Amino acid sequence: MGFIPADALQNLHKYAYKGVDKSPLSKYVLNPFWTWFVTLWPLWVAPNTITLSGLCLVLVNFATLLWYDPTYLAEKGGVVMPSWVYFSCAIGLFLYQSFDAIDGKQARRTGMAGPLGEMFDHGCDAMNTTLEVIMASQALNLGRSWWTVASQMATLANFYLTTWEEYHTGELYLGVFSGPVEGILMIVSIYTISGLYAAGPSFWDTGILTFLRLTNVPVINQLPDMPLNDSFMVFGAFGVAFNVQASYRNVRRARLAAGKPTVQPLMLLLPFVVSAGIQALWLVHPRYDDSAIINSPLFVPFLCAWGLQFAHQVGRMILAHVTSSPFPWWDWMWVWSLCGAVDANLPMLVGRAPIVQTNETNRAVVVYLTLAVSFVAYARFCTLVINEITNFMGIACFTVRKKDKDGKWQESLPSSGPNGKKE
Repeated sequence: MGFIPADALQNLHKYAYKGVDKSPLSKYVLNPFWTWFVTLWPLWVAPNTITLSGLCLVLVNFATLLWYDPTYLAEKGGVVMPSWVYFSCAIGLFLYQSFDAIDGKQARRTGMAGPLGEMFDHGCDAMNTTLEVIMASQALNLGRSWWTVASQMATLANFYLTTWEEYHTGELYLGVFSGPVEGILMIVSIYTISGLYAAGPSFWDTGILTFLRLTNVPVINQLPDMPLNDSFMVFGAFGVAFNVQASYRNVRRARLAAGKPTVQPLMLLLPFVVSAGIQALWLVHPRYDDSAIINSPLFVPFLCAWGLQFAHQVGRMILAHVTSSPFPWWDWMWVWSLCGAVDANLPMLVGRAPIVQTNETNRAVVVYLTLAVSFVAYARFCTLVINEITNFMGIACFTVRKKDKDGKWQESLPSSGPNGKKE
């Protein structure tokens, strides 16, 4: 059972990556560094190996966070991790950004640029998104709160918008301020500041007017002295709103140029609204004591399961883009999460106790089972798609093709025949 229809496999040969980056920081500072950095990597290192290495660094950071704060109690003066942990998160994320930026350059150096790299790159980005939300929320002293949920929803929304836009325009567009460039560097700064201050994440509870020493300035001191972490969340909300209109403007321009309807693409935003709504419905179930998911150690595994389901969703979107296939409206994982959400909300819906999540132990079993099913579903998707693409195109995922005596790139596997089978 595969994910790519036989007729869509042929479109893999037609795919060519197109990207636009308008960031001055990227153009004048980061890109020169990335151009130098890629030269440090031997030509026998596959681009996907670089991408995976970056994700592994983030996974190490995430494991370190769970080691020092296993129950995720950072909110309002909870666990303060050693300073070096925050510094390592900053270094790990910066290296992830660098690895993510040079994998395409390495692909061009080794003649391995193609749809597989696009799929692998975006797949790692999708998983990194949720991991960074959890770690950054800990560093911001948000912890188990609806601010963290809002941060997860906003960050995933930005990723979905970018993928949705790329599907309709045929290119990855990064504006003068984008998540993969400036957004990541902002999070690196958050980690660094949390490591520098003795109070750790509690520093971010400082009021913005207090921090800027504006509490005695007339007129300005009439404004609310909002904590720095809450102010950062408000800034993020404006960022999402800006990205929505910017993405649609680019999609509308592309659709007009192609003579296609401009309103229809907006309907393809509904899958994200539905999936995020289901997760929020599960979290908002009418238990407000310490056993509620958002108030318990189940919060982190719940967010991880949500992130894996999202990675599966956008992975299918990217696959549709590189194979010129119809946009995926439906994801079967919605049914699983919807069952969990409905069961948890039965007291509010029909006035009876949940069928499965009747106590804290059962709720933990359901959440961890959801995490396991989400992981298996996404791992299965990645494995099957990689196998299908490599078998059809006659390439390998983590092996670099070699040059023959005439300087031409040789396939690492036998090339495919007209029916997609290896000759």
